[in-house]
Amino acid sequence: MTRDELLRSLQAVLERPASARELQQRLHVPRDGRVTFRRHLHALAAEGAVIALRGHRYALPGRADHVIGVLQMHPDGYGFVTPDHDPASGDLYIPRSHLHEALHGDRVAVRQVSPRGERRKEGRIVRVVERGAARIVGQVAADVAGRVQVVPFDRRMRDRVVVPPGESRNAAPGDMVEIEITRWPTATRGPVGRVIEVLGQPDAPGVDTSVILRRHGIVEAHSPGAVAEAGWLGAEVRPQDYEGRTDFRGDLTVTIDGDDARDFDDAVSVVRSRTGGYTLSVHIADVSHYVKAGSALDTDALDRGTSVYFPDRAVHMFPAELATGLCSLRPGVDRLVQSCVIEMDAGGEPCRVDFHDGIIRSRARLTYTGVNAVLTGQPGSEAAIDAAIVPMLREMHALFRLLRDRRRRRGSIDFDLPEAEIRLDEEGQVAAITASERNDAHRLIEEFMLLANESVAAELERREVPAIYRIHEPPDPSKVEIFDAFVATLGYGLGAPAAAVRPRHFQQLVDRVAGTAVERPVAFLMLRTMSQARYDTANAGHFGLAMPTYTHFTSPIRRYPDLVVHRLLRAVRRGEVTGARRDALEDELPAVAAHASQRERRAADAERELVQWKKVRFMADRIGEEFDGYVTGVSAFGLFVELVEPFVEGLVHLSTLADDEYRYLESAHAIHGVRSRRVYRLGDRVRVRVLRVDPDRRLIDLGLASQIDAMLDGASTRRREAGRPRRPASERRRHTPRQPLRGRAGRRR
Repeated sequence: MTRDELLRSLQAVLERPASARELQQRLHVPRDGRVTFRRHLHALAAEGAVIALRGHRYALPGRADHVIGVLQMHPDGYGFVTPDHDPASGDLYIPRSHLHEALHGDRVAVRQVSPRGERRKEGRIVRVVERGAARIVGQVAADVAGRVQVVPFDRRMRDRVVVPPGESRNAAPGDMVEIEITRWPTATRGPVGRVIEVLGQPDAPGVDTSVILRRHGIVEAHSPGAVAEAGWLGAEVRPQDYEGRTDFRGDLTVTIDGDDARDFDDAVSVVRSRTGGYTLSVHIADVSHYVKAGSALDTDALDRGTSVYFPDRAVHMFPAELATGLCSLRPGVDRLVQSCVIEMDAGGEPCRVDFHDGIIRSRARLTYTGVNAVLTGQPGSEAAIDAAIVPMLREMHALFRLLRDRRRRRGSIDFDLPEAEIRLDEEGQVAAITASERNDAHRLIEEFMLLANESVAAELERREVPAIYRIHEPPDPSKVEIFDAFVATLGYGLGAPAAAVRPRHFQQLVDRVAGTAVERPVAFLMLRTMSQARYDTANAGHFGLAMPTYTHFTSPIRRYPDLVVHRLLRAVRRGEVTGARRDALEDELPAVAAHASQRERRAADAERELVQWKKVRFMADRIGEEFDGYVTGVSAFGLFVELVEPFVEGLVHLSTLADDEYRYLESAHAIHGVRSRRVYRLGDRVRVRVLRVDPDRRLIDLGLASQIDAMLDGASTRRREAGRPRRPASERRRHTPRQPLRGRAGRRR
């Protein structure tokens, strides 16, 4: 009996926990097969396919109130486990007393202990099936006995890690370090580990980025095999690479990117026809020509899933020889591309789409700032750009407006929300944090890329080949109802039942609140109402873009799914997706899509966490200063306020509102004073003062300036009154003394 056969047999007979001997009897295991049986049973328990219980009994996940899942800890000491076998069934709450010896990120076996039917399901961890990351980052601290300990950077890791003598690599108190756990915690002692790298003091330039990279398991260095392969490819296009390609080098082609862009993987060209139509050519770096499936470069890129971008550095999916060299569409040099050429009528409606293996030579590397200056007619802007390019930019702008209007008529939602832009000084320290500004140059390129992605997705679907799509499912109707109820308190609404809401209903609301004080809060809540976009092989359409089919094609340098789509598109053109190849794709692509989605979330979490850390450290020198801001969130414990300048967010805790007792109105996203009837709601403009900055928890505590001033004035008055002479006893109010409380022994207490 193989391991898989044993698992299938157990699923048929194991309805309640049973011992190995009972299972042998039920399955009629012969005497000479019992050793193999037990070996397979232990292996299944080790990988979590079955659960090993106390008393040497075994159960299947989901049966007998036992489940297996990954423990997600909360900094306050409790946790949650989502069952692997049925995520939709909901999380199990794990109180601190039921955590056993598990740590955040461990895969654990849990027994449900709350009665069936309880609203909150509670569980007790019975066993750690698989430990999470053996390496963690933290800060060195010394206890009173002088022993070296490491406080985990991730506050969801509860225990300090003890570092034995000789295992600290001479790390000094306060240093950020990466450690490897060498002995896991038990019921009577905490974890033990050794320092494997000293990263430095947290305020030193670049240390924060190194900490975040290691905390999320993002490796900067590429594998030796990938680096070697990138080196073998050379720096220029080889003569044999020109064969069989469409030559676009005579076209006027440009790249348009940010001022500080680190890679250039797309170039565009627009030609206006005599009949008033347009031909848009979107050229994307042909990474798939160089990176073959199964190669060291491919294996490395698949594991990374995506490039990760931080304020001070980029961690590329490919080595620099490709990412910023051979596959970067730099001006004046030949580069291999896959091209999507779209012919449109005068109204911007596509009439024909062709795909090519091509070769281009970009005329210029333009920036969003420079292009927008031309489009808005800023004096002197045209002189900074090749005169032959300026007319094409105007044609691009006209086509952009047509495409944008076409997409909006379909109901596509435009979230034009600014993000934090961090500017570093020469020493690598944060000099300013501002809200990023998007202009028509940004939107122009984005519109062209959307059309190319949609065109490629439609081609793959038309050819009926297994593929990876970028999907965005409709929002949960229950969340839509909550959102609609809130905007109703502001005088707005979606204008459709929750179950029948369409993208255009959300876009119409975005248009109505544009320019108002509630624009940003409404947009944020709308985003939270939506599901998260992800990769999948089942085409479920893209709700936010109002597109029935959509994929990612335009960034193969920095996103692995785009590389897969490039390979598929070429294979389709060559008629290579038949028989065994189709079966292999159907087997392989779902795992690739799920992995890419996970890696995308990891990168976003890392980028967001580093930016928040930099914001907190930037505000540490601004305690006591006042700023204007907007209420962007309301909770039972306070108001989240986003400052106008610098572009950071902090919390006004309810405890600092001393003028009244405030109550939380969840449906209205507001708090109101019981006596004063004063209301603070989402979107309100407020003046706040920085009270505290907590670098450990990465939090900024704010106070409403008017409230803080009132508190200080009251305290000053009380101090003045305390210094006055006491009134005579005859003038003081008389109180009837109460009998003293006495304990069992008659003593006062």
